[in-house]
Amino acid sequence: MIPRARHFVAAALSSALLMLPAFTGVADAAPASKVFAVPLAKTLSDVKRVAGYWRPDRLKQADNYSPATPAAAAAPTTSSAAAASGPGAPVAVVKQATAAQGVAPVPPRKGTARTMGKVFFRFGDKEYWCSASAVAAKNRSVVATAGHCAYDSRQAKPADYWIFVPNPGPNGETPDGIYVGASISMHEDWSGKADYDYDYAFVTVHRGFTWVAKDGGYVMQDVGRLQDNVGGLGIDLNEEPGSYTVAAFGYPAGAQPDGSTPFNGKTLRKCPERATRFTVAPGRDLQKGVELQPCDFSPGASGGPWLIGYDDSRRLGTLNGVNSLTWNRDAKGRYDAVSSPYFDTTTGEVYRRAAGLTTIPNVT
Repeated sequence: MIPRARHFVAAALSSALLMLPAFTGVADAAPASKVFAVPLAKTLSDVKRVAGYWRPDRLKQADNYSPATPAAAAAPTTSSAAAASGPGAPVAVVKQATAAQGVAPVPPRKGTARTMGKVFFRFGDKEYWCSASAVAAKNRSVVATAGHCAYDSRQAKPADYWIFVPNPGPNGETPDGIYVGASISMHEDWSGKADYDYDYAFVTVHRGFTWVAKDGGYVMQDVGRLQDNVGGLGIDLNEEPGSYTVAAFGYPAGAQPDGSTPFNGKTLRKCPERATRFTVAPGRDLQKGVELQPCDFSPGASGGPWLIGYDDSRRLGTLNGVNSLTWNRDAKGRYDAVSSPYFDTTTGEVYRRAAGLTTIPNVT
């Protein structure tokens, strides 16, 4: 028997969901593709229905909702769980290298980038939230987050009332707008098997809006496309773990293993840059996850970006992962690592599907 101090415990970072059901079908996928696509708000009336749910009074309570947290599970208890083998505005520019490939980051039309924020949504009759980020794309309208922050694999059902709020204020403020989800693009093994090797989603969003007070109530005011307003992170694919360093970001809020709550979910946090390595957890169907240690993120940070080459002055970097699982590798009182799915060529296929969609021209 392995001593307790050496047990490795993994939990999803960001609704007690996710078992491993049989695959139930593809909503929109080419025969040779691994992309599973699910529509969210398709029409103007759909957008207004979602917007009407997230009125200012509800958004003021948003930080009191639950950070989405699929049920915890033990990882392997042997050392195999350790390292293993607007007009005129810029648009995304594709770059390619011999092994890696990706998309360059893009600044907003005005000011400094503000790409990171939160997604709010419902599963059933309960509200949840996660972390997320805006990604550079030709449609200027893509958000990256964890798969479990957009789709419930147990019920084979997407989240309801899904919105992205970049740069959220501590009391429900939405200084850079509210963006209603139009469509989720993900890997079929997330939707069908809850395979944490593919716990990522790229959500195409509609044009943003803000609530404006009028005649004793509120009306929606269109504010334009996401990327134009806040910029977009780049994307980097097929990097070899250990050959680069990343910084992880998110809005952690949940309790640590010892019950303490050092984070309040209202402040964007950063785990300092570290080299990554592969990690394996068969109990989570995780064979090629990438681990960052040390990092004490807790629930709420799910879906937050992993960035290469983050420039603090421009607040831009290149996306190479998203927070998926948090780890208590030494079985002590605090989480000490976080892992992401490995971003490879298939991830690029999922991203390109999200980046190629068009949305309705006006949300008001």
